[in-house]
Amino acid sequence: MKKGFVIVLAPDSFKESMSAKEACMAMERGIKKVNSNIKCVHVPMADGGEGTMQSLVDATNGNIYSLEVIGPLGNKVKAQYGILGGGKIGILEMASASGIHLVPLDKRNPLITTTYGTGQLIKACLDKGVKKLLIGIGGSATNDGGAGVIQALGGRLLDKDGKELSFGGGELGKLHTIDLTDFDQRLRDISVEVACDVNNTLCGEKGASNVFGPQKGATKEMVNLLDNNLKHYANVIKEQIGKDVLDVVGAGAAGGLGAGLMAFFNGTLKKGIEMVIEYTGLENEIKEADMVWTGEGSIDFQTQYGKTPLGVATVAKKYDKPVIAFAGRVGEDIDILYEKGIDSIFGIIKDVTSIEEALEKGQENMEKTAENVIRLMSLKW
Repeated sequence: MKKGFVIVLAPDSFKESMSAKEACMAMERGIKKVNSNIKCVHVPMADGGEGTMQSLVDATNGNIYSLEVIGPLGNKVKAQYGILGGGKIGILEMASASGIHLVPLDKRNPLITTTYGTGQLIKACLDKGVKKLLIGIGGSATNDGGAGVIQALGGRLLDKDGKELSFGGGELGKLHTIDLTDFDQRLRDISVEVACDVNNTLCGEKGASNVFGPQKGATKEMVNLLDNNLKHYANVIKEQIGKDVLDVVGAGAAGGLGAGLMAFFNGTLKKGIEMVIEYTGLENEIKEADMVWTGEGSIDFQTQYGKTPLGVATVAKKYDKPVIAFAGRVGEDIDILYEKGIDSIFGIIKDVTSIEEALEKGQENMEKTAENVIRLMSLKW
């Protein structure tokens, strides 16, 4: 290895075991045990889903804040939002405030669940003076088209009698008037980018209600009602706001939140991994490096579909950099990943163990595997 060898460490989190930042630190500890002269550049990654806020905040030396908001069932929950280093970009994951994990299985009902808390997180970011918002919209408990978000930011959704609609997708069929008189004016001065990896339209067979409604507690009858309500919602938006979101790819993400963000925020949808690559500055770091390490909890043939390791490898191959990936679990049919840019894959679990123990010892196992890889690389053939 040449003097001043540089490795970019760009793993995703290993869910329930270690964050992306902790994975970077464990990799570096293993590397430094063997060769203290290797420079390690930490770029904690994510794919736009859970952990994206944490990774981008860590990668940019930003800050995370907690806030009590209204949860999907109208109860109070503690949620988080982040401000990236520099203070001008806010980031949040709608699941933090409006996620399905916040609703017990026996209480899931998309007729009543709301995205109001997500709107409160957006307001908190605006209060910090941000000029751009990054929003991850996976893992929702809702099917309200983002109506709750609009209400939280001062918009009024009224029925034919001028009464405010209650929470939930079950109310959207009553929508008669959209009143944006008191809608937060600061939204005019910011740009909104939405991490979205689904291509579902708002309504129809591949729409939000039919595809995702059942996992949120919707019966067949509820799915039909919700689908019709979202179609009505889209028609009113087109008539009164002048935005046609009915058949836009991605509009059905997060129970139609994708449509709401496009219609009321001029939001643009981006693939999650592409957003993370951009805002972590990964490409600039890879340009100057000799090698790239990545990884996530499980690597298999599905990794090729927008997951972090392949996203990192795609950037690395633009500059002809070798890529090593690490995983807690190495699954089937990984040969396709070698064809797409990953040069070698290492499982980090060193012996037969329970899942609980493997998760608990994730950092220890990562450190030891990283050490062994560097020892192999240091051999004189």
